Amino acid sequence: MANFVRVIQPGLSTTVQDLGRPNHQIEGFPESGAMDRFSYKLANLLVNNHRNSASLEFVSTGPTLRFACDSFIALTGGKVNATLNDQPILQNEVIEVAEGSILKIGPVIEGNYGYLAFSNGGVITQPVLDSRSTTLRTKMGGLDGRALETGDTIPIRDSVVMPSLSSRKIVIKSEKITEIHFVKGPHWEMFSQKAQEQFQSEIYQISEQMDRMGYRLNGPKLEVPNKNLLSEGTVLGNIQITRDGSPIALLADRQTTGGYPVIGTIIRADLNRFVQMKQGQQFKFVLTDIDTAVEKLVQQQKVINDTFEKWYAGRYIEPIGPIRRNAIKISRLIRANK
Repeated sequence: MANFVRVIQPGLSTTVQDLGRPNHQIEGFPESGAMDRFSYKLANLLVNNHRNSASLEFVSTGPTLRFACDSFIALTGGKVNATLNDQPILQNEVIEVAEGSILKIGPVIEGNYGYLAFSNGGVITQPVLDSRSTTLRTKMGGLDGRALETGDTIPIRDSVVMPSLSSRKIVIKSEKITEIHFVKGPHWEMFSQKAQEQFQSEIYQISEQMDRMGYRLNGPKLEVPNKNLLSEGTVLGNIQITRDGSPIALLADRQTTGGYPVIGTIIRADLNRFVQMKQGQQFKFVLTDIDTAVEKLVQQQKVINDTFEKWYAGRYIEPIGPIRRNAIKISRLIRANK
């Protein structure tokens, strides 16, 4: 059996992503990886993959794919309308896919980024610097360092077994985002008290200049420190203030070093919500401390851990069903010939 998925329509910009290559930033390579890492990890958890298994990340509009093998999939991230063989399917739960099936993922209605995970190890492309993540501007990773194109074949492993299949689903509550928490950046004290207060009190808006490198924000300009800075290493979520006083939040494909002062860093637990905000969406920055930031991240991870424990505990609840590959295939043949 051929172990791949063929691209019928690639979507606007669909790439292979995992958790990136953070250990190689010191060598000048962008970290890359999934933009919404909570949704990415959740997709892998749903299909029983390792947390760093490569998935497809799509922006604004998803792809249309034909499966050349059996698989299980999960759709997470931004809200979309999707069909399997013209029948609507749900997000945030495991979907069984038979060989020959066609999956169509439409526009992202809420949010910006969506994730499609495949069972039994995800997308099996050749790793580059310990990661399968695609970095478009350096043409690295994924499928030849580029977004998917019509006719591409995405290598996966066929899969017909999924433990706790009927219970592998989770409810993710949608919420209106009005606040994004941050911790003080390395250059916080260089900013005047007026600039610090303004940064926390003003309403900011996601501008049209938004991509995987970073989001430029619209809002009142901040007073910029006069001191010259040496270039320093960047961190996911850094909020740089440019020479004209505008904030830019640095994201997955950001440059490895930067010379603009960093007033703050978006906490990791809020980054998934931040990257899913659409152009024009308004919010305020709210200062927090490191302990609170860590606690929020622990609570977010607890959602994933508790969900896994629930599925694991229910793996022997009737009906268990066949657990061997041949038994499942035989049962399918019997059903098809009835």
